[in-house]
Amino acid sequence: MLQIPKHQIPIIEIKTRFDVQIFIKREDLIHPTISGNKFWKLFLNANQYLESKPKNPMLITFGGAFSNHIASVAAFGKEFGIKTIGIIRGNELENIWQANPTLWQASQNGMEFQFVSREDYQNKENLSQKFSEKYPNALIIPEGGSNVFAVEGIQYMLGKDTKDFDYLCAAVGTGGTLAGISKFAKAHQKVLGIKVVRDDSLGKTILDWSSRRNFELKDAEESRYGKISDENIRFINWFYKKYQIPLDPIYTGKMMQAVFELAQKGFFPTASKILAFHTGGLQGIEGANRFLKSKGRIQIDQYL
Repeated sequence: MLQIPKHQIPIIEIKTRFDVQIFIKREDLIHPTISGNKFWKLFLNANQYLESKPKNPMLITFGGAFSNHIASVAAFGKEFGIKTIGIIRGNELENIWQANPTLWQASQNGMEFQFVSREDYQNKENLSQKFSEKYPNALIIPEGGSNVFAVEGIQYMLGKDTKDFDYLCAAVGTGGTLAGISKFAKAHQKVLGIKVVRDDSLGKTILDWSSRRNFELKDAEESRYGKISDENIRFINWFYKKYQIPLDPIYTGKMMQAVFELAQKGFFPTASKILAFHTGGLQGIEGANRFLKSKGRIQIDQYL
């Protein structure tokens, strides 16, 4: 079962000329293959499931072609000898998935794939029921890994080393990570989520999970999920050159760019201490660069 890592996750100050202090917590370093917030989202889900000693244990989950969640569940399955199935959005990938670096690595880690049409993928409740009937002993994990247990697991991203910050910031996809940060933040802390998806219901979802109104949501520069702008790639490349910290173009790159822009515009009160969580996702960069190259666009330098 997953254990709480004993190594300290570094918090690094990002020196800027703004009138606030910005820090980043490298949760992407929590585990070699189960990256960032995905580790903590799986933590209680998997442990409670395995404690029940299921016969023929299996993890089934959902994701797209470059999903960090798919990669992390596959890595978890390999490490603990558990069968994994990924329900993958886009049946056009069925005969060409070997060219996708995320899916290739997940396959190398033992994951089997079920490709479904984008239309069928929208009805995950129906898909969950179908696979639950076929594999009654399996644990079915939602897309992105967000559920009540995942929210509870995020509490381990917070601790003595995060209690003195005024703002806690994270990228928001399905809302589970920000809900956990919101739920377990100290009373004086404000929680800021940078949305990387266009979903007007996220605020309600996060509130339902956290039961606290200590958070605020802002849209990323490009909030359509999976869309990558040249401006953000330039920011990621500049950030790495200046701070030697890699960011991904789906989550953390957009989040850090938004934090910098908000600081520049005076959103944060003077002398605020801001902590941004690096939630991983770096495995998806190889695939992103292949896509960018195919379009003749700039790529993420440190991964060329």
